[in-house]
Amino acid sequence: MSGPGGRRWRTPAVILASGAVLLALSLGIRHSFGLFLAPMSKEHGWTREVFAFAIALQNLVWGAAQPFAGRLADRLGAGQVIIGGSILYVGGLVLMAWSQTGTALALSAGLVIGLGLSGTTMPVVFGAVVRSTPPERRSMAMGIAMAVGSLGQFAMLPGALNAIDAFGSAATLLGFAAVGLLMAPLAIALSEKPATVTGRAPARSLREVLGEALGHQGFWLLCFGFFVCGFHVVFIATHLPAFLTDRGLGPRSGAVVLALVGLFNVAGSYLAGLLGGRFDKPRLLVGIYAARAVVITAFVLFPVTEGSAWLFGAAMGLLWLSTVPPTNGIIVTLFGVENLAMLGGIAFFFHQVGAFLGGWLGGRLYVLTGSYDLVWWLSVALALLAALLNLPIREVPVARLTLAAGRAT
Repeated sequence: MSGPGGRRWRTPAVILASGAVLLALSLGIRHSFGLFLAPMSKEHGWTREVFAFAIALQNLVWGAAQPFAGRLADRLGAGQVIIGGSILYVGGLVLMAWSQTGTALALSAGLVIGLGLSGTTMPVVFGAVVRSTPPERRSMAMGIAMAVGSLGQFAMLPGALNAIDAFGSAATLLGFAAVGLLMAPLAIALSEKPATVTGRAPARSLREVLGEALGHQGFWLLCFGFFVCGFHVVFIATHLPAFLTDRGLGPRSGAVVLALVGLFNVAGSYLAGLLGGRFDKPRLLVGIYAARAVVITAFVLFPVTEGSAWLFGAAMGLLWLSTVPPTNGIIVTLFGVENLAMLGGIAFFFHQVGAFLGGWLGGRLYVLTGSYDLVWWLSVALALLAALLNLPIREVPVARLTLAAGRAT
């Protein structure tokens, strides 16, 4: 794998394609979990808070593990981390299918799948893709990978809904586990040895890397803004089907809207990668978060119909994971490519703290108030806050990179 022949077939295009398909599988399965809330809760006699807590825990574990998975990927190569993550992901799906209690669901869907996701999603995949891609094409490459990942979210939802209707939740989760087995072979193309492949200087110590990033104001602002993205994505993905059912539209409408989110996210992610290579990425994030505030406000204020739900799904899809390429692109610009998986993992931890609150708080406030209205308005306020947080960020490399560039010229 590490010999000359192994490197020849591992071209940037092969690495990008493998990473993109991996994201389509990993995120596609993950995106469907909201469809299981109502049927699993009904089957086992759980309140919505039980399922919501398990998904919220999943996101928290995913985020907490992500910097460590990213550090391993930066040092050992992404392939080994992806294989380990795939094993955990598939095992977690099997255990989730067998869960009979809220505790078992929290351990399987929450803990085990959360750990699996940390090894099979954006920070780890983007690290390998970016290290193999010329600087002028990195933003575009991340946009393409995210777009294909979004296509998986679109493609898997209709099949998941039909399978739940025909075979039940448990059988559908076992089917997902079989599909998840395809992730491990894709790791072969991503089995890099970064220090050898890129020929860069010896790795900097963990203390140096963290000290540089955590001492940078722009990095903190970026992370806090990414917190809001996580809140939006998981609240909507987990609770939108149930919200639409409450409004009389039926469970199939929720699946259609989430599928539209995945479909339009293909275009949104691609455009974000394209625009991030041409324009100021912090300003791009300001526009994305401000647009989310407008879209959610319109959805809440106008009557909920099938047509308005479809429009909401399409509009949110354009803005869904379009934050990911510019967020990671800013990290690359500020700190370089060597530690992207770990630093992107730290930013993703903030994303997942927001995801935990979006998933759990949606269920908790619904139980307390009998409505999702309060969480929708909180989502609007957070979107405006994220736009303001990204406004002061400047896309200027740290002094270390500037000095290195000067010596190179």
